[in-house]
Amino acid sequence: MASITKDTIIGEILDLDETTAPFFLEMGMHCLGCPSARGETLEQACAVHGVDADELVSKINAHLSK
Repeated sequence: MASITKDTIIGEILDLDETTAPFFLEMGMHCLGCPSARGETLEQACAVHGVDADELVSKINAHLSK
């Protein structure tokens, strides 16, 4: 399984595993279908939504490792 980093594009994460969507919805990113949102890096999205990118990376990678 691929490892997610802060530089990974949101769309790539969702395409890899759509069950990651709730992690983005939790942080207030409700526009997952929007092309611009899907083109942001994880770090960019976290900055906009005031979320710790390192924490979210850890949560998503833990989820993907299951």
